[in-house]
Amino acid sequence: MDESTAPAIQIDELSRSFKGPQGRVKHALDKLSLCVGRGELVGLLGPNGAGKTSTAKILMTVLLPTSGQARILGHDVVREAQAARRVTGVILGGDAGLYARLSAVDNLLLFADLYGIPYREQKPRIRDLLDMVGLLGNERKRVESFSRGMKQRLHIARGLLHDPDVVILDEPSNGIDPVGARELRALIREQVRGGRSVLLTTHYMFEADELCDRVAVMRDGVKIAEGTPESLKKQTDGQVVLTVQVSGAGEGHVARLRALPGVRSVGLAERDGSQILDVHSGQETDVTAAVLAGLGGLPVLQVSKREPTLEDAYVSLISQDRT
Repeated sequence: MDESTAPAIQIDELSRSFKGPQGRVKHALDKLSLCVGRGELVGLLGPNGAGKTSTAKILMTVLLPTSGQARILGHDVVREAQAARRVTGVILGGDAGLYARLSAVDNLLLFADLYGIPYREQKPRIRDLLDMVGLLGNERKRVESFSRGMKQRLHIARGLLHDPDVVILDEPSNGIDPVGARELRALIREQVRGGRSVLLTTHYMFEADELCDRVAVMRDGVKIAEGTPESLKKQTDGQVVLTVQVSGAGEGHVARLRALPGVRSVGLAERDGSQILDVHSGQETDVTAAVLAGLGGLPVLQVSKREPTLEDAYVSLISQDRT
């Protein structure tokens, strides 16, 4: 396939299986098909174990698929792994992939050699990247002294060092403070505006809503929905969300609420030290009284109603019965 006309990423019926306890076959990834167009940012959403990182690792050529095919700019990630790596930048989170006892600039010089970047081009390119990610002035400090946000900026510089056309971002904002995450999103948008194609794995819905042209929702290795953030939100048309701030709720309470007439899905999350129940129901049914009764006298701190968001659409999809 011609690199100049091929999609940025083309995934067809991709699977990754392994043997679990008692020899049972488990599917980390089950017949995933997905396309990322040129200059497009596509998000993979899903809970832990959904298959997001397995997909990213196969595209990074560090994990072999059991079946199916994945191509980056027309290069098969198994048969043409070296060519696929040449056009792909990988941006991870945390400490993986960085040498803590080296400075930022020494990390980048090391990777520039590994990428085969000509010596005379290395220092100007590294300086430009450090400037872009806001690390000039700290480039001689050891990475072990960096904050999480500074390490993430260095990851971005490293991933863009060889000027790739396709970038894979595997949960890049995980653990970063809100200011750092906002700066990171601005850098990602800048790369897409510059013509790069991006596959982003994340479990932060606001990040996907803000950045992605399209999103694919995964659960248990299977893609269960795909579309623009707006189209997924429209799947919740006709719904309202009752948000209940509560204390002491457990899975038994969630199960009781899910069984109530008119309730379509229920999500329970910890936010800012409080338990938040999001109860999705149809507009034709006011379930407030039934929900409060179903909580069985638990302390309720606040009750409110709102319109559905992408996070609500995601929770609704993930919470659907597995059939």
